[in-house]
Parts: sequence; structure tokens; C-alpha cells
Amino acid sequence: MPLSVSGQGLKRRMASAVREASRQMPFPWPGGFFLTDPGRTPDPASLIETLPPGVGVIYRHFGEDDRMELASKLRKACTKRGIPLLISNDPHLAIAAQADGVHWPEALAHQARSWRTRFTFQTQSVHSPAGMRQAVCDAVLFSVVFPSKSPSAGSAMGPIRFRSLIQTSNKLVYALGGVNGSTAGSVCRGAGLAAIEGFFGK
Repeated sequence: MPLSVSGQGLKRRMASAVREASRQMPFPWPGGFFLTDPGRTPDPASLIETLPPGVGVIYRHFGEDDRMELASKLRKACTKRGIPLLISNDPHLAIAAQADGVHWPEALAHQARSWRTRFTFQTQSVHSPAGMRQAVCDAVLFSVVFPSKSPSAGSAMGPIRFRSLIQTSNKLVYALGGVNGSTAGSVCRGAGLAAIEGFFGK
């Protein structure tokens, strides 16, 4: 179904915010990450070609039986676009699929130390200023920045507090939670952008 006029506008604004975020990131880090979700993006490989330039992919399989098949499809699609593919919480699948890195949940991020020489990218989730200070990966996905419809999302920090927080961090930081064409512009000059549906005008 074609995007509505408002949806097209949100998609354009999100792409513009990604371009700005990409200018802040050192090579080879992308300006944004698209996170897959079995419920909200059931066929993520088909969405890769529609992502704005400068957006990498984090595949979250949550134990799905077909995870190797889908990881391989994502690897092919990401290679075609020239963008990085990370596998969430599964370094062995990342190696099998020839992915570029691993994304770790905050509670398991300490495992990243054992895989430093195996991957170009390692990211982790962070949910508080204390978590930011204790982060072990080169880059963090901080949530929740904006109000989110995700059932697991907590209270939103808001863009002002978020911008203040990232100024004190020595990590690369990606905003997560409610990031879309309406909100991304308020944080893209100091951080990367991470979203599930936000890159597609939603």
C-alpha cells in the first residue's frame, strides 16, 4: 500500500536526519540501525532496499527456527546495499552468516570482550545513565529516548536530557525508542538513530 502524504514526508525527514547523523559518525559506523522484529517486520529482507542510505541492520531472531535462512537473506541484501549486518545476541550465528558484528542486550554485554577480534562492530543496549557509564562496547543503543509504542518500553528520557547525557559519554550513541521522522531531527546532530518502523514513514 502506498505511503500517505504524511508518511512520505516522515520518511523524507527521517532520511535527512540519517544523513546528518552519518556526518557525526566515524568510518565505518553507519548513521542509523534498523532493528528487525518478528511481529512488526515479518519479512525484513524485503525492506533492506527501501532503507535510507547510511542505515545498517540489526537482526533480532528471538530463537526463530528459520534464523539461519533469514540471516543469510539479510546478509545478501545488506551486501548488495553495502551496509553492515549485526546479529543480536548470537555471535555464533553472526559467524555462520558472515555478519559484520553482534548487538548485545545490556545484561550480556560483558561477553563482547571475548569477541573483540572477531567482528568489526559490536553494539549493546543501554537503558540508564549508569548503564552508559558501564558500557563495554564501542557503541550503545540508548532507550527510551521518545515515547514508544513498544510494549517493553519504559518512560521516555526526552531529547533535552538525552542530548545532555551523550555529551558526557565517550561512546558512540544511537537513540532508540520512538525515533521517527517527527522526532529524529532533535537528536541527530549528536547521535545516531535506531528504529524498527521509523525509517519507513511510520
